[in-house]
Amino acid sequence: MIDSHDELLHRIHNDLMDGYDEELEMEMEDRDVDALGHGTATETLTLHSEQRRVYFRELFRLQAELVKLQDWVVATGHKVVIVFEGRDAAGKGGVIKRIMQRLNPRVCRVVALPAPSDRERTQWYFQRYVPHLPAGGEIVLFDRSWYNRAGVEKVMGFCTDEQYEAFFRDVPEFEKMIVRSGIQLIKYWFSISDEEQALRFLGRIHDPLKQWKLSPMDLESRRRWELYTKAKEVMLERTHIPESPWWVVSADDKKKARLNCISHLLGQMHYSEIERPGITLPDRVRHEGYRRHEVPGQILVPEVF
Repeated sequence: MIDSHDELLHRIHNDLMDGYDEELEMEMEDRDVDALGHGTATETLTLHSEQRRVYFRELFRLQAELVKLQDWVVATGHKVVIVFEGRDAAGKGGVIKRIMQRLNPRVCRVVALPAPSDRERTQWYFQRYVPHLPAGGEIVLFDRSWYNRAGVEKVMGFCTDEQYEAFFRDVPEFEKMIVRSGIQLIKYWFSISDEEQALRFLGRIHDPLKQWKLSPMDLESRRRWELYTKAKEVMLERTHIPESPWWVVSADDKKKARLNCISHLLGQMHYSEIERPGITLPDRVRHEGYRRHEVPGQILVPEVF
């Protein structure tokens, strides 16, 4: 349990700071990492701890490896599906963002499907996921997946007992078919504690920029924590198969979870660095009669800043 009100506020503050770090991740380069502990502009965000410095350094290193992996996937025509599952606020979106940050969205894309439409509810359960599977040279990240049936649909009563049992009967065969087709399937479950989820929900409640992340379904999931736990345990037990095993990421510490997950993901493929051809910027062709026209002032965006 949380010992004091001050500790609660401190942990919520740390969660908010993690969001600010996310913006820095996109702006900083490897050469700037060591400056995090010194008198730079980042000092205003108190980014001076050794822990943060290590996090940024390792994140950039792993993201550089992800770029190499991406090049290898394209060069070899490899096909990869990565499934991210876990409770609400477990950190799935955070690790997906870090994987995607420096990759080509034409090679690596995210699939986050909404609730099924009335038409989709009449289809074969797996049908709406199949069009999103990768072609050669593609990586697909599922931010939640067909495992909705084993989790939220079961707990919230959105499927019948017959549909639930049919899912467990069908999903091993479905995943074996995916793997037999030449697609590598990797499945991650992000595991957080009851207390940590409560803290993250409180952080979202108190941060206007994150309140949109809280849905009525998320709040209801707090009441049904134990039912979700039971559903998760059944899911892992009944769908952990040799062709596509589950990997559980300890996610109470967001930053460690990201680094551990990406490091593990890189270890699931025997990729190698693909040599890129040298690139030379060509000279710009200039024409004698060319004159650039002035942009009409009425269509210029005002320079407020």
